[in-house]
Amino acid sequence: MFSSSATIADIARHAGVGTATVDRVLNKRPGVNAETVQKVMDSLKALGEPSVLRGRPRQRGGFRFAYVLPDGKIPFFDKMERLIAQTAGDFRHQHITEVTYRFDAEDPASFAADLSRISDCDGVVLVAPDVPAVKLAINDLVRAGVHVVTLFSDVAGSMREVFIGADNRAAGRTAGLLLARMAAPPQRDTLLLLSQATRMSGEIERRIGFAQVLEERFPHLKVERLLDLPADDAGVCHAVGRTLTQGLDSGRLAGVYSVGVGTAGIVLAFAALQRGVASRHVPGLIVHDFIEAHQSLLISGAVSYVLHQDIHYCVLTAARVLRGLCENVRGALNAVQPRVEILTAENLH
Repeated sequence: MFSSSATIADIARHAGVGTATVDRVLNKRPGVNAETVQKVMDSLKALGEPSVLRGRPRQRGGFRFAYVLPDGKIPFFDKMERLIAQTAGDFRHQHITEVTYRFDAEDPASFAADLSRISDCDGVVLVAPDVPAVKLAINDLVRAGVHVVTLFSDVAGSMREVFIGADNRAAGRTAGLLLARMAAPPQRDTLLLLSQATRMSGEIERRIGFAQVLEERFPHLKVERLLDLPADDAGVCHAVGRTLTQGLDSGRLAGVYSVGVGTAGIVLAFAALQRGVASRHVPGLIVHDFIEAHQSLLISGAVSYVLHQDIHYCVLTAARVLRGLCENVRGALNAVQPRVEILTAENLH
């Protein structure tokens, strides 16, 4: 039955697709197969063209957006939560009410169940593990008319509308390039890749990018991997220290890349190795996210580079995209993604 008040969400539910797919079809953008295009067109005939606004969006009472972050004592997400709270003034100016949830990402089933229980929200900004249960929870939200944007780490294959964040594979390639240039084969020809056992696609993409650039451009370098580190600094220190003394020739080590948490533990492990051996070479260390601890480690020289992205920009852009989707603004999905920034002790702001 024709409805002059049909929305993109209505059409998406009728066609059994995501609102991002409907937006692509309406704007004649590539990337949608012919069968799906036909489903959307059939829904358009059944429901009518959506009321899509151009230029300034219409005004309405307000929007309620949920920011969902992993729980636990992770400095990056703690900083992000504080930044969201500090941005409340900007949100109010845009008639947005934000609420922040912290769910247990170490238990994906629990995370997905908690995500499914979110209610009374127009949109969700999500940093989540990339697992089937979470994808299903995202799909249920979208089918219920809730817009979903993933942030920093994607959940590809779900019905989320868009991913906001730097290219994590490019970040891993950047780390590989920087560390490879520190190498001095044959004396120092080994690089060490460190990671937790992660379900975050962003961290997995960093590992892939790191391995790719070394295989493509520096095949003469060796890569050692330690990919099941614990999340706490003490556990990281113990595991890395054991590897440095028993698992590899640390004298050949040119650089270390950590895709996740535990930087303080890594630094302590190397400090213990250096103790009493003044002439031993100190390998370069590259980590992610400009948190307070990384600032002091950069200044001291314990960390060589921090790969960072503008968190404030990403938080605001996610809200802007959600508002555009809620108001059926064409082009709402066209967000400029942040770049990977390379921070050193010399270019801190």
